[in-house]
Amino acid sequence: MNWLTNFVRPRIQAIVRTRETPDNLWTKCPSCGQMVFHRDLAQNQFVCTNCGHHLRIGPNERFERLFDNGTHTRVPVPAVPADPLKFRDTKRYSDRLKDTRAKTGEEEAVVVAEGTIGGRATVMAVQNFAFMGGSMGLAAGEALIAGARRAVANGAAFIVFSAAGGARMQEGILSLMQMPRSIIAVELMHEARLPYIVVLTDPTTGGVTASYAMLGDVALAEPGALIGFAGPRVIEDTIREQLPEGFQRAEYLLEHGMIDMVVHRHRLRDTLVKLVTLMVPEERAGAAD
Repeated sequence: MNWLTNFVRPRIQAIVRTRETPDNLWTKCPSCGQMVFHRDLAQNQFVCTNCGHHLRIGPNERFERLFDNGTHTRVPVPAVPADPLKFRDTKRYSDRLKDTRAKTGEEEAVVVAEGTIGGRATVMAVQNFAFMGGSMGLAAGEALIAGARRAVANGAAFIVFSAAGGARMQEGILSLMQMPRSIIAVELMHEARLPYIVVLTDPTTGGVTASYAMLGDVALAEPGALIGFAGPRVIEDTIREQLPEGFQRAEYLLEHGMIDMVVHRHRLRDTLVKLVTLMVPEERAGAAD
């Protein structure tokens, strides 16, 4: 009986058992609810093949799609205190950081890289919403300043992709101080007369919107991106009124003059190539080449 139970039955079950489908083969579109094959979604730059919704993507996808031939080098960012306030709610902040770093493979929410776009030297900073909601803390401020300094040193354009729920509450007042510190990065670019371009992605809210995200020489946005300081539900509860359809979405902001262009992800690289080519001085471009 043991022979049948321990040897024969497992062999039979292994033969007839239906192979389980890996969890990552399909992705459900958060807009239309359609299940999209992950490979098709990746080939379509993570834009839903059914409704055109732009799903959130991380730094690596941005760098590989936008830099020439996907070639880029990470820009080192100065280290910051891991848990300056020894913050704890239901979980220690240091443990949250450890878990998020293991999950995303990144050290912090803002990642900076350099390369070329259209043959012109470019530094790019991408906010990763998967890293604690892309929240802005000490490391984000350091990353933006490091990116701006590298851009100035190389006579390069500086492109920032914003995606955040706002400041990082676990760092308290220190996170709010990154709002004026991020302005330093913007001023460095202005003083050097180099282009500072912002691409607002879903979502861009809170202190990020109230600082560097809305100060670009050119402000682009992806279709349907939520952009604002407070969320629509908070505003409705405050003013006790129904908000207009599409309020705080990229198209609404474009119609009301808050941004310059809404650009589909498939056309984003071509748009950035044109902008960088037009805005980087020819003598700087020659030096980069």
